[in-house]
Parts: sequence; C-alpha cells; structure tokens
Amino acid sequence: MPATTPRRPSLQQIIEEQRRAAFVGREAELNLYRWNFAIPPEDPRHRFVFHVRGNAGVGKTSLVREWRRVAGEFGALVASVDEGADSVPEVLAAVAAQFAEQGHPLKALDRLLARYRRTLHDAASRLAGDGGDPSPGALAAAQAGLIAAGAIPVVGALAGGIDPAVVARGAGGLRAVFGGRARQQEEARLLAEPVRVLTPVFVAELDRVADTVPWIALFLDTYERTAPLLDRWLADLLTAGRYGELPANLVLTLAGQRRLDPVRWGDRARLVADVPLGPFTEAESRRLLTGRGVVEEPVVREVLRLSGGLPVLVSTLAANPGAAGEANATAVERFLAGESDPVRRAAALACALPRRFDEDLVAVAAPDSPPGLYDWLHELPFVVAPHSGRSRYHGVVRAPMLRLRRTGSPRRWKETHDRLADAFAARRDAAAEGVDPERLWAEEPWRRAALEALYHRLCARPRTALPDAWRAGIAVCAQQPSAARHWARTLVDAGEDADSALLRDWGRDLLAAVTDHGPRPTAALGLLLTRAELTDKDRAAALVARAWDRLRAGEPAAALSDHGRAVAVDPRCERAYQGRAVVLRALGRYEDALADLDRAEEIAPAWAWAVRERGETYRRMGRLEEALTVLDRAHALDPSDAVPLGSRGLVRHRLGRHEEALGDFDRAIALWPEYAWALARRARVRAALGDPVGALADLDRTEELTPGLAGTEGERGEVYRVTGRYEEAVGCYGRALALDPEYAWAHGSRALALEALGRVSEALADLDRALELDPDYAWARAQRERLGREPSGAHRDPSRRDGPGRRPGG
Repeated sequence: MPATTPRRPSLQQIIEEQRRAAFVGREAELNLYRWNFAIPPEDPRHRFVFHVRGNAGVGKTSLVREWRRVAGEFGALVASVDEGADSVPEVLAAVAAQFAEQGHPLKALDRLLARYRRTLHDAASRLAGDGGDPSPGALAAAQAGLIAAGAIPVVGALAGGIDPAVVARGAGGLRAVFGGRARQQEEARLLAEPVRVLTPVFVAELDRVADTVPWIALFLDTYERTAPLLDRWLADLLTAGRYGELPANLVLTLAGQRRLDPVRWGDRARLVADVPLGPFTEAESRRLLTGRGVVEEPVVREVLRLSGGLPVLVSTLAANPGAAGEANATAVERFLAGESDPVRRAAALACALPRRFDEDLVAVAAPDSPPGLYDWLHELPFVVAPHSGRSRYHGVVRAPMLRLRRTGSPRRWKETHDRLADAFAARRDAAAEGVDPERLWAEEPWRRAALEALYHRLCARPRTALPDAWRAGIAVCAQQPSAARHWARTLVDAGEDADSALLRDWGRDLLAAVTDHGPRPTAALGLLLTRAELTDKDRAAALVARAWDRLRAGEPAAALSDHGRAVAVDPRCERAYQGRAVVLRALGRYEDALADLDRAEEIAPAWAWAVRERGETYRRMGRLEEALTVLDRAHALDPSDAVPLGSRGLVRHRLGRHEEALGDFDRAIALWPEYAWALARRARVRAALGDPVGALADLDRTEELTPGLAGTEGERGEVYRVTGRYEEAVGCYGRALALDPEYAWAHGSRALALEALGRVSEALADLDRALELDPDYAWARAQRERLGREPSGAHRDPSRRDGPGRRPGG
C-alpha cells in the first residue's frame, strides 16, 4: 500500500502554534487549571468555577486561551463566549453552535432557540402590518413592546436606543399579536421570559451530553462587560433546583476585571477558584523578550521600566524594541516604532485624544490623515472595538500617548480637543431634536455627546471650562440624578488626562459625593453650593434642584427652605416659585401655592409647567371646572407634556366623563410609557367602564415601575371589590395596610368589602380605625353611623359601586 502523505497544517493551525510558542509565564495558573482535571468532582478540592481577574492588559484572554487548550487535552467539550453575545439567548446559541461543530449538537435547545427567533420575527412581521419580512423598525417595535411590558431588559444595543413613542406602539401591537389561544400564550411567555424557558432545556441538554464526554468546559471572557446581564443568571444556574441539575463534570471559567459580586457569589465561594492576575515578574518579562529576540540589556531594562510588567505593554514593546541607542525612547515611540510614516504616527497620537472614537471622529482628530487610517488603526495591537461599536485605545497605552501629546505640543493638544468638542457639540445638538429641553439629560444619546463635549473642553482649558462643568452638573442633578456619576467621572478623567489638579480634586470629591449617597444628588449639589463660584442664576438653579430631591425624599420643610433661598438669590427664578408652590400644595397650603404660581406666570406667562401646576392645584382643591379650563391651556401650550393630560384625565373621571378621561390617559401614557401615576389612575377609569382586566393590567405595570407602593395594592383591592371579588379585595387591602398602616382610605374601602362578606364587626373596626387616623374623613363617619344603626342582615346591596370617598393623592 502506498504510504499516506501527512496532511499539511492549515494557516490557522500555524498561527495557533506560533501563538502558543509565544505564550510565556503563568505556570502556576496553568498548573492549577490542569490539576483540577485530575481531581474527581466528588473531591472537596475540586473547583467547578474558575474566575481569573485583573486589570486591563494583564493577559486574561491569553491565559483563558491556554486554559481552553488544556481542557482539550483532557477530552473536554469546549465553548467560549465573549461580550459579542449580549443576552442569555445569544450565549446559549453560541454554546450550542460550538458544541455542534465538535459533534455534540444540543438539538432540543436548537429547536427552542429557533422557535424563539421565529416568534420574535413573527411578532415583528405582524407589527409591520404586511406579513412579510419585518423591517428593522418593526423588529425594534416588537422589542420595544416587550420593554414596555417589562418583559426584556434594556441592555446592550437597545440601551438608550428606543424611542418612547415606538415603545408605546410596540406595546399596543404586541397586545394584538398575543391573543388568548394557548399556543400564542406559550409564544408570549417565550418572548417575555426567554431565560426561564430556555435555561432548563439548556441544563437538560448539558446533562445528556455530559454522559458522552469526559468534561465540559465553558468560558466567558470579558466578564466585566457581560456581568450585568449574566451574573444573576449564572448564580441561579448554580443554585440547586432553580433550573435543573447541572452535570458534575462541568467546569465554568469567567474572566473579568473585577471581583465577583459578594452578594451573589458569597455563598458559592467553595465552588470558585479565584485566580487574580498581576503583572509579569521580571523573569517572565525577560523570558518573553528573549523569545522575541530582544536581548540587549539596556533595551531590556527600558522595556521593563516602561511596561511595569504589564503583559500588553511588554508584548507591544517587544515587537518594536528599537536599537540599543534608543533605549531612552518613550513608551509611545515604542508602540509606534513599527510605523515609519510620520503622518500615520502623528495621526495615531491624535486619535488617542477621544475616549472612544469612530470613523468620523478619526477625521476630526486627524484631519490631514491619509485614506484608510481608521482601518489601519484597528490593525494596531492596542486598539480594541467593544460591543458598542465605538473603538478605544487600551488604557495603559493611551495614557503615555496623551502625556506625549500634551507636553510635546500644547498648541496641538488644545486645537485637537477644541475640534473634538465642536464635533460632539454638533452631535449633542442633533440628538436634541424633538426632545423636551427639560428632559435632555435623561436621553442617553444626548447625554453621551454632551459629556464628551464637556470632557474635551475641560482638557483644552481646565480652568475656563470648569464653570460649564458646574452648570452641567446642576442640570444633570435636576433632570437625571442617576447620571450624576457619569458627569463626575468626566471631571475625573479630564483631570487625569489634562494633568489638572483642580479638575482631579473636583472630580474626586464629586464622585465620592454621588457614590456615597446613591442616586440622590443632594451631597453633590451641596458641594457645588459651598465651593463653586456660581452666578446667582446658577445658585438658584442648584437650590431648586436640591429642593426637588429633598421633596422626593419626604423632606418638605427642607425643600421649602431651599426654594425660599432660591427666590432670595434670584427673585425672577420662575422655577423656584413653581417648585415652592408644589411643596406648599403638598402641605395643604393651597392659597399660598396659588400666590407663588401667580408670580411664576407673571415672570414667564407662556411657561406650560406653571400653568399645569395651577390646574393640578385647582384639581386638588376640588375646583374641577376651573381645573379643566387651566389644564386645557397647559396642554395647548405644550402638547408633548404628558402630565397635564394625566391630570385632566382624572378631572374628567371625577366629573363622570369616563370615556374622555380614558382618552386623556391613553395619550398621556403613549407620550410617557413609564408614567406610573397615570397608569394607576387609568385603572380606576377602566374599572368604572367595566373593564377589570384592563384595570388589573395597568396596576401590574404600575407595580413593575414603582414596586412596593401601598396605593397600588389599594387600587387593586378596589377593582376586586367593585367586581364582587370580596375575599381577594380584602387580601389586597390587607397588603396595602401592611405597607402603610396609616392608610385611612384602605381601612374605609376594606370595610365595604368586609360588610359585603357579612363580617360587620370587622367592618366597624376598620371604620373606627379610619376615623382615628383621619377625624375629618366624612365618608367614613357616615358609613360608621349607617352600619351602627342598621339591623343585622339589612345591609346594603353589595353590588353597589359606591367608593369609600376620595382616594388620597388624587
């Protein structure tokens, strides 16, 4: 027989062999992972989870690649996933595809994943209205509808990219798509809860495959980016009984920058091998340099000094070490030593200035660059492109580049930052189109561009741009307090990158203030008020922002004080008068509130917010016809504002105009899908119109948006009561009172449900408690007198819909 010719290696195999040959160090970590396969799962020393962690550039991905090779040596079925998979279904699909390539398909999971994708496709097609292939907009609408229903998280590419109007349309469309048939309900659950539906099938498939292979090894790289999405899922996956029993021959590896969340992983510590990676030792660094042919001692010493042992720097410098006489060259010169074109070298330095960049920003940062620069940049070993699609330089490489650019040419440093600031300002202005100016900081695309523009202004001129940063902070605290951390971080980054102690100090203190106090901006605003050189107008705006935060936190006296100080600082600050009117109204001082609104409208006659607060004040005073007239005017002044529509809807409901009220609430919620107050009030209207199913759906959504409110349970009890479901109503009122024992209205309403059940003594006790809490509760007093004088068995018809008086809070 002729001798068989050995199969020549493929290009990919050659590249992989060269990569393995280049890998040095990490012997202890390799041995730890290899040793684990020699220990049976029943042995207490065996670890089921490996977590390799360390700073960027420390070599986590290279080590994980070697661990994957080691797992293969032990016959493991292997799959790797990184941040490219930004949802649990995508992770499962990636694992299934890689297992199939190795001859072990997960057929049941593949079928369910295909059904999941088909269901989403079908939902999008039906929303598109033509039954054909859905457009990207229709698919977005389907996803938006699920977001509106709280069915899928807003993460990854969806974050900040869904228009509220599209969400509203998507929600309505999905209600039409998912009817009452069982099959459709199964598909609705698959879309609404893909993790709960897919994971048990995945676990069962793993268990089946585990009987056919020695080991299963799963790897999740760049875990610092995917942890917000996957951490809870993985922790649940390891919890007995949550999704099924995992096979004992499974080894999971996570690679990220931070420690695992102790809250989620603390009780699973015995399962996890924590593998922190530090810089290379000098011996490891020297071994890598020797392997790359860098042996001249002066050059080696310089590489060791510049790299600090960080593998990404050692590797980069080893690739272009230069001659021995260039041993004192900077790290940046080492990074770019392989590029002789001075134009490209200068362009690469310029492109380090933006924190993240795209092709348009490359043209701004390096306007004289040659064609193809953007593609060339992505060939450099220190440029990475995260899942957001915006590229960035590795942090340990960018820092020395910024230092060289700043110190080497201060003029070009300022000019480039100015151009970049202008470019981001243009993006910011474009993102503002169609957005309420009062809610700009709540819009993620606008906020991102605004913060990048601010960063570049601060880098170019730290001192002169700082007042703009203060004003931006006041605005973000007023409109979107949860984003204050990003604003403070911008000052920190600008301080580091521009080497400005002033910015560093401000950024550090502000970041500590917003971090220590969670989403509340009071501490950060207090810092600005005591240390910043603000104008009277800025100081009044900061005081108003802090007053609103204090009012939301249940501190009306402090809020009233801050509004008063704002008026004293700037007597023409209409927002201070309007805000103080809201506080006064909450305290029951209606006439004082109207006086402040008079002043606000005198200063700004066409300001819709002041007009709407007047209408709301009239509504709470019971002056319903006047409220209706004023709220009509507020809506005409700003048709995009959902609040006047919601308030007008409640007024019309009170006047018995339920159909018109429903229309107002529908329009308000379409404008603002997370308008929890309007959802709860629309539930009242739907109940009054004989639609308890719609009412309960609105209350379910209210609970999702604002969980744990006594009022939501009270409203749910009222729906059950007026539909004759008295036992369920009593349960809801009980839960409401557990949340708020001083909820007098719930005591009164429960009394009616108890009376309908014949439990009169309990009903009387509830009415007594309602009057004890609120002696002016006239309705409860009248019902107490009625029940007290009616003989047993002569109580009113339980089908009557008389409510227990006016609900608290409108």
